[in-house]
Amino acid sequence: MIEKKKLIAQEEHAVLVGVLLKNQTTEQSTEYLDELAFLSETAGAIAVKRFTQRLPHPDSRTFVGKGKLDEIKQYLSGKNISLVIFDDELTGSQISNIEKELQVKTIDRSDLILDIFASRARTAQAKVQVELAQYQYLLPRLKGMWKHLERQGGGIGTRGPGETEIETDRRIVKDKITLLRKRLSEIDKQAFTQRKERGELIRVALVGYTNVGKSTLMTVLSKSEVFAENKLFATLDTTTRKVVFENTPFLLSDTVGFIRKLPHHLVESFKSTLDEVREADILLHVVDTSHPHYEDQIGVVNKTLQELKSYEKPILTIFNKMDLYQQRNFDEWLEDEVKQELLRELKEKWEDLTGGNCVFVSASEKMNLDALRELILERVRDMYQIRYPYKTMLY
Repeated sequence: MIEKKKLIAQEEHAVLVGVLLKNQTTEQSTEYLDELAFLSETAGAIAVKRFTQRLPHPDSRTFVGKGKLDEIKQYLSGKNISLVIFDDELTGSQISNIEKELQVKTIDRSDLILDIFASRARTAQAKVQVELAQYQYLLPRLKGMWKHLERQGGGIGTRGPGETEIETDRRIVKDKITLLRKRLSEIDKQAFTQRKERGELIRVALVGYTNVGKSTLMTVLSKSEVFAENKLFATLDTTTRKVVFENTPFLLSDTVGFIRKLPHHLVESFKSTLDEVREADILLHVVDTSHPHYEDQIGVVNKTLQELKSYEKPILTIFNKMDLYQQRNFDEWLEDEVKQELLRELKEKWEDLTGGNCVFVSASEKMNLDALRELILERVRDMYQIRYPYKTMLY
């Protein structure tokens, strides 16, 4: 019988491990581990040390080389560190082998993200989606993972389908996956019916990398309270509000944030939630302009939209957090004329790349939001004209 473990109250201390492969640069490795550290913090762990190793390919037995594993083991000796997190996906046997060597709980990036989703799922749909993804992640790792699964005490990486007894086999897990898929299908049908009942209103969806400010923008634009937090994946469930700009109504939806190396089982399980993206008429791609690698994040989102077959939709790119961008990139002694010139160059660059379909704002500081509303209103009205060209417009 599979039981869900309770969360523990105290924070765990963790070390992070990353492998640099082939064309990956040291700067990219640092960025990836920065994000892994943020994920760890979101899950409730404090990253106290990082280890990296350049390899032509991962070691089939322990992912990193023996020397690096010995170095990690030596560092862990005598320290109050209960968790090792790898930035890449590990096999069940690799996890088992690493834990045998280090004598410390070991998880990978996918396990960490699933753990965060498990702790943040609120609705029945989100809970079923996460549980399904967890079992799909577990299935190919059953062999060699029994020691990993029977750990007591809970904590990061053990939420969801962890076990207290070694009695689950492939048949039981497959039966559970079948049951969850059936339950999710029923929930999806209800959600589809609800979407159909929304009528003929134009649908607008906020998309973007996680933690770029989508929920804050949702709150500002819809004038309703939407949960927002400076952590990754603060929003799992799609929130939809009816919004009216100058007597023109439309539906605005906030969706789950994207991230690089998002577990494919999670993407598969959350396809129903991402239907809001696929069925949207207009996408608002929110970007955290203050992030040092925001262009890479734009690439991740665009690639995900392509996978969802939604990249050809009308997209308005919203460069958010411009107040933080200026704080982090402009010296306080920089002359105003120089600042304005640099901002002008930034805007001209992206106006050229997006064909003029962009706007620069700060949702938290309510900066340039009137221009944003005007652009959204313009796009929505254009879409009504395209969708209902022979219908008398009352707004």
